[in-house]
Amino acid sequence: MIAPRMVFQQQSPVDIIINEASTSPVTVEVLRNNISLLLGSGGNIGVFTGADGKLLIDAGIDVSQKKITNALTGLSPEPIKCLVNTHWHFDHTSGNEWLHKEGATIVAHTNTKNNLSREIRVREWNHTFPAAPAGALPTRVFKDKHTMDFNGISIKMQHMPNAHTDSDISLHFENADVLFVGDVWWNGYYPFIDADTKGNINGVIAAVNANLKKATAETIIIPGHGPRGNKKELEAYGEMLNTITDKIKTLKNRGNTISEVVAAKPTKVYDEKYGNLIVNGDWFARLVYNGV
Repeated sequence: MIAPRMVFQQQSPVDIIINEASTSPVTVEVLRNNISLLLGSGGNIGVFTGADGKLLIDAGIDVSQKKITNALTGLSPEPIKCLVNTHWHFDHTSGNEWLHKEGATIVAHTNTKNNLSREIRVREWNHTFPAAPAGALPTRVFKDKHTMDFNGISIKMQHMPNAHTDSDISLHFENADVLFVGDVWWNGYYPFIDADTKGNINGVIAAVNANLKKATAETIIIPGHGPRGNKKELEAYGEMLNTITDKIKTLKNRGNTISEVVAAKPTKVYDEKYGNLIVNGDWFARLVYNGV
């Protein structure tokens, strides 16, 4: 597990995450209706198998290619035919190029393609991402909503504006009652919010609310990071986001500086539960402050 203290060292969190993926095993969790979850390569990866081939939700990190390939082969013999990116970040798109070479059409929001097509400096990560190679770029994009038929079922995709980034989408397998929500939910952890590509805490909260409307008590909800979850857990996450945001907004409106707000520990009651991965309470308070 990546400890929050590591992100405050000189090394970029990007390098730490890549190094973690290079040594972590990729494990498989079977969900339902031929939908599975791969864990261990940066962001979570969904896999849907059937007569049309394999559809992947997110590509993980390319250093995990061999381990991902072995996991996919163990699930079924069908070829890889489609990849959907939930947003542009490297831990969800680094494997785009090799999966495209394997035969995958890449589907994403138009801003995912735009962001991957240019150099981007993410200041909070102290890292500059170069433009992705042509083979890693999405080949089919949409702006608001998109429905795709694959392996005999309808998959509904929806853009979540200016949330974790400006390119986040959800994917709802209604027949299977499985919902992939990407990095607007880090199950059990504070989320990162990428202001350099228009991410904002208010958009994250709006995305959580939109996803809750799609879910029932039986829905399997797959976050971008962390274990599979359910509606009750996503509701608790949303309550945490709202409570912390309201506290920080009140302090900021009183004229408190960002240093004063961080020192006031507005996340304290949640830190033991949510502050144990990449983003700790102080960092999350800073991210929220900059967005309210």
